[in-house]
Amino acid sequence: MNTDNTNTSDVRKDRIVTNSLGNPINEPFATQRVGQHGPLLLQDSNLIDLLAHFNRENIPQRLPHAHGSGAFGYFEVTDDITDVCGSAMFNKIGKKTRCLIRFSTVGGDKGSADTARDPRGFSTKFYTEEGNLDWVYNNTPVFFIRDPSKFPHFIHTQRRNPETNTPDANMFWDFLTTPENQVAIHQVMILFSDRGTPASYRHMNGYSGHTYKWSNKNGDWKYVQVHIITDQGIKNLTIEEAIKKAGEDADFCQKDLFNSIAKGKFPSWTVYIQTMTQDEAKSLPFSVFDLTKVWPHKQFPLRRVGRIVLNENPKNYFAQIEEAAFAPSNTVPYQEPSADPVLQARLFAYADAQRYRLGPNYHQIPVNCPYASKMFNPAIRDGPMNVNGNFGNEPNYLNTSKDYSFIQQQKPIQQHQEVWNGPAIPYHWATSEGDIDFVQARELYTKVLSKQPGAQERLAHNIGIHIAPAADTIQQRVINMFAKVDKNLANGIRKECEAKKRDSSKF
Repeated sequence: MNTDNTNTSDVRKDRIVTNSLGNPINEPFATQRVGQHGPLLLQDSNLIDLLAHFNRENIPQRLPHAHGSGAFGYFEVTDDITDVCGSAMFNKIGKKTRCLIRFSTVGGDKGSADTARDPRGFSTKFYTEEGNLDWVYNNTPVFFIRDPSKFPHFIHTQRRNPETNTPDANMFWDFLTTPENQVAIHQVMILFSDRGTPASYRHMNGYSGHTYKWSNKNGDWKYVQVHIITDQGIKNLTIEEAIKKAGEDADFCQKDLFNSIAKGKFPSWTVYIQTMTQDEAKSLPFSVFDLTKVWPHKQFPLRRVGRIVLNENPKNYFAQIEEAAFAPSNTVPYQEPSADPVLQARLFAYADAQRYRLGPNYHQIPVNCPYASKMFNPAIRDGPMNVNGNFGNEPNYLNTSKDYSFIQQQKPIQQHQEVWNGPAIPYHWATSEGDIDFVQARELYTKVLSKQPGAQERLAHNIGIHIAPAADTIQQRVINMFAKVDKNLANGIRKECEAKKRDSSKF
């Protein structure tokens, strides 16, 4: 793939400046007018061309994940996993596949700070010989919801109040502390721990979160989760450090990633998978399709697959990162989605967002083209900004006089897998009345954070100062929710909140 978009076929090599239709411009800053100081003339087509394009040069920002950075690199197979997955990208140790990674914050606008307390997106596009594969992941192994219909509501509460146009602690915590939504507790614990503010994109992990289904070429299949572990080690910022960075250099992580690659210090990650059989899934104390749960490593150990190296900065941010389009529906043979309801919803929502943001032919934009496999489907044609020749005189349907090949017919890997039976029902997967949805959050607090000096105290501090601007009733709901995790945590949050309110009252 040629990622240097300055050398495309429609760019003049002699560097003579023209308007957008190739007509040479005599003087770039002169404008046609009546006399030396008279009004402008509408016939000045070069000025109109320049201003009209300027008015349209922005595209809708992503919602969410508007603010992000990215780079190109490669994935290299280090271990044989062909017994788990038959995808061509894994078929030989040492095989390399070109890739693009975009890191992002979730809730912030495009101009927001890199160091905000927020989950981080970790999306990877692999240009494989079987088509483009997108792993659209986060830097946390779980998420806030498992009912996809709650996603727009949740994201709205994490953004700006429609009246004040400012972030609102009442909105933020009202949603999360509603009893039916407290399934978010595990992700909230991670968000307000040290990992809620990574020191850089290079020093954080990526996780599929969702459960996928991978099959080998014999048709044997397993549930799979993917872990992308940083080789640079985990590094985080305290809330005070993150706020200071945001004020001094809002693009700190963007510069860190770009400068590291420019200096030849290429960041890398080791890719692992966890696998689970259908029978093992049946014995879990939670659903294998529950995005708010992690798979215990002792029961489902990590198995190494390969490594990702980022070694090439984009030549043009807009063309190669802003226009990059990721969707979990972009997959390849032997890697399939599971019945995870949030993942199922994302299969539609992400690709649809790209059609809105970039247009129906977004797959023709160079950074999104399946250049390693090429594309052929004569029914997918026309539409705005079709620039790939539009299949010429090829019939725009499957013509009986033409020959077509369908290799997937030889790979019937769905029939013997999950079999679903039941009526169509409306199901709200709310937080359970029992303890199961708080178990892993409690283990994170008592078994993981307890081993990291000061981590429990920082968690209470981060939550306490965040809820301080909220109404007293919301503060109490937050404290009550975290008391279900640990009484000491709830008490610590209360003390930090009261201390923050005392400090604020002095001004």
